[in-house]
Amino acid sequence: MPPTLNDAEQAELLTTAEALADAARRTTLAHFRPVGGIAAENKLAAGFDPVTVADRAAEEAMRAILAQRRPQDGIWGEEHGVQRGQSGLTWVLDPIDGTRGYLSGTPTWGVLIALSEEGDSKPGVPLMGVIDQPYIGERFVGGFGTARVTGPMGQAALRARAGGAAAGALSQAVLFSTFPEVGTEEEGAAFAQLAKQVKLTRYGMDCYAYALLAAGQIDLVVEAGLQPYDVAAPIAVIEAAGGIVTDWAGGPAYEGGRVLAAANAEIHAAAMAVLQG
Repeated sequence: MPPTLNDAEQAELLTTAEALADAARRTTLAHFRPVGGIAAENKLAAGFDPVTVADRAAEEAMRAILAQRRPQDGIWGEEHGVQRGQSGLTWVLDPIDGTRGYLSGTPTWGVLIALSEEGDSKPGVPLMGVIDQPYIGERFVGGFGTARVTGPMGQAALRARAGGAAAGALSQAVLFSTFPEVGTEEEGAAFAQLAKQVKLTRYGMDCYAYALLAAGQIDLVVEAGLQPYDVAAPIAVIEAAGGIVTDWAGGPAYEGGRVLAAANAEIHAAAMAVLQG
């Protein structure tokens, strides 16, 4: 069980999360869009799952801050593995979500930071999260009574939209996913059925898609084959904004796998019915 956190402790954790995001922002921007591009290693024997010096250095920078400020907490990082803690809290870190986009110079990759309950083998329920896009300078924060975005246009509250597809009308919905080929052949076929019914489908936005859902710009994000570090922060941010994130069966999604994020209960139910069909 996570510890009971008072207001001062929650505020301190939010401040720590912002410090982690600041450090990762500096590190990732230092390596972004170099002349001639940035080198990458492939983590897969078959396929392409790149990692760069920026991924590793950004996670190292965040871990150094946690070692100083929160040594009692656990860490679950994409690049440097798992460190168990004693506090009942775990930081879930994805230093660059969307490394393919980062390599390509697009501005839709992001830094994902979440504070979750400590689980037995994977992080537990997310309590607070940050989606940070360093190049644009936008930061989406959700949890502990906070739901806000700060960026070039100032600061605003995050509110997942109730309009558009509010009545569950898929024909009015905007759907995002990272790849047209969603997961397995079976999962891809289910997604294709959903994509046929919505107003607009877009791809390649990585974690920025979840940020746009929390900001009230789109209605659905559907993905498969995800890891905890891919979804913990988006779950916290979207739920703080009033949206819903589950797996395709309506259960918890914080361990990864199949993810259905929706702006409201009506469009969530409509999309889930198609994915299950």
